[in-house]
Amino acid sequence: MCGIVGFTGSAQAAPILLDGLSKLEYRGYDSAGIAVRDGEKETEVVKAKGKLKVLKEMTNNGDAVKGDCGIGHTRWATHGEPSALNAHPHSSDDENVIAVHNGIIENYQELREKLTKSGYSFNSQTDTEVAVKLIDYYFKKYGLGPIDSIARAMIRIRGSYALAVMFKDFPGEIYTARKDSPMIIGIANGETYVASDVPAILKYTRNVYYIGNMEIARLVKGGVTFYNIDREEIEKPLTEIKWDAEAAEKGGYEHFMLKEIHEQPKVVRDTIHSVVKDGKIDFSEIGLSDDEMKKISQIYIVACGSAYHVGMAVQYVIEDFTSIPVRVELASEFRYRKMTLVKDSLVIIISQSGETADSLAALREAKDKGIKTLGIVNVVGSSIAREADSVFYTLAGPEISVATTKAYSTQLIAGYLLAMQFAVARGEMEEAKCEELLKELYTIPEKIEKILEDKERIQWYANKLAGAKDAFFIGRGIDYAIGLEGSLKMKEISYIHSEAYAAGELKHGPISLIEEGIPVIGVLTQQDLYEKTVSNMVEVKSRGASLMGLTTYGNYSMEDLADFTVYIPQTDAHFAGSLAVIPLQLLGYYVSVAKGYDVDKPRNLAKSVTVE
Repeated sequence: MCGIVGFTGSAQAAPILLDGLSKLEYRGYDSAGIAVRDGEKETEVVKAKGKLKVLKEMTNNGDAVKGDCGIGHTRWATHGEPSALNAHPHSSDDENVIAVHNGIIENYQELREKLTKSGYSFNSQTDTEVAVKLIDYYFKKYGLGPIDSIARAMIRIRGSYALAVMFKDFPGEIYTARKDSPMIIGIANGETYVASDVPAILKYTRNVYYIGNMEIARLVKGGVTFYNIDREEIEKPLTEIKWDAEAAEKGGYEHFMLKEIHEQPKVVRDTIHSVVKDGKIDFSEIGLSDDEMKKISQIYIVACGSAYHVGMAVQYVIEDFTSIPVRVELASEFRYRKMTLVKDSLVIIISQSGETADSLAALREAKDKGIKTLGIVNVVGSSIAREADSVFYTLAGPEISVATTKAYSTQLIAGYLLAMQFAVARGEMEEAKCEELLKELYTIPEKIEKILEDKERIQWYANKLAGAKDAFFIGRGIDYAIGLEGSLKMKEISYIHSEAYAAGELKHGPISLIEEGIPVIGVLTQQDLYEKTVSNMVEVKSRGASLMGLTTYGNYSMEDLADFTVYIPQTDAHFAGSLAVIPLQLLGYYVSVAKGYDVDKPRNLAKSVTVE
């Protein structure tokens, strides 16, 4: 959730740190700070509450802070209110150790009491300051250097963390360590970078190392050495990031979210082509064989947020195509459920970042129980990608806006392809039928482009919704699953209270909330459920609701019922969600714009939820 950037090299560090932190603003934060060292001189620390522009103004965009080695941080408050005092970096009492930290230290109170008895004082309310002073304590007690002091602290700390640490006696060096919180290290042209996410350093290098759980790294100019928790030196593979640096820029769009909505035809096409070779689905690179698919007796789809909504939609498709029962579980609940997992089952973990804390914990829980796991992730080398038995990489590229759009769409495509291959492998779908579905799947990108051409109409309607206090989305089957995502888009970026309901549940309580003028968005792409959902829309209209209908071309009777109608091209009903979600993304976006909100960085939210 917070952001970390570090640099050591020959260039001035502060501008690089500030630039990197600006690429991580999408993660959500309330304060920021940098610490920069110029050779043997004292480290200069600058911190500020609020947006990064405040820190930039204080440092003249970094030019006022001299030095070629430094660390920076954007903080999202967990322990202690947002303030300059609680902002990172934090230092030991004598500034022997200075560090930034992502994550949550669960036993910080216990450690704080121990350190207080040892003579340490505390200036902030943060758990991070405890970690910094614990490292300093071991550094001075044993005198064995940075690696030893960090390793000893890691053993004592409970919780999650990514740390970037500087020591007074080791100028030009940065030390990093991690547990359950992401961290990457990049090298290029004699300079070394560290960051909590790829976009921060993408313009400088595409060659990165992924530091593993309970590992430590020593960064020097143009080099890095890795150690395990036992202080033993280890080797790490270098990974090339395929993303184009320009993909992390706005490219002329007003917001990243709008740019990423428009990128969906390309990334959907790329994701299809990644596993479809010569008209056949090829999962050889994913590591899930037909023989393994035949043995699966139960599928659990586990995810959070929008990825959970993907699971809800994919559940219908898998159960339609195969005889495999599917359960969709919230990762934050699944990890604490005391249930027996079915033998020969598969747990599918969906996560854009591959670092979502609850999803990662659910993956580990499944593996501990001997259950096969498959990750659907967007970030190569991420924790879920490394730890899952099999991995399906979506090719969405960097997604910067907090509200997901293109990652969601590529996850849906991955789910369709999995469902189709499961059906073929198990003899539950003829090859000819699969080929027919693939041909239809190939048309999805072009049909998304057609929907995007009509976005001005949606913008017009969104302006009328800007004053709404509440909104409801209704649908049945796959349409209900898509309504869940449309509702989330509305609430997370426009701050309108929004709920999605299975349309058949209206009479079981929700209909009591309908009053004059309240917007109700009906999603009706499943033709066999069309008339039933129309009946539900008539019910809410008779109670004063203002209706928007989202349906396929041909259902023109919708215009007689709804106040505003959006049409999507016809496609196979199983794939309709990939088209229906586009107008809902645009609706949420344009309502937020009409209300003057920061679309890409909605309040209180972060892109990657890497702590509980």
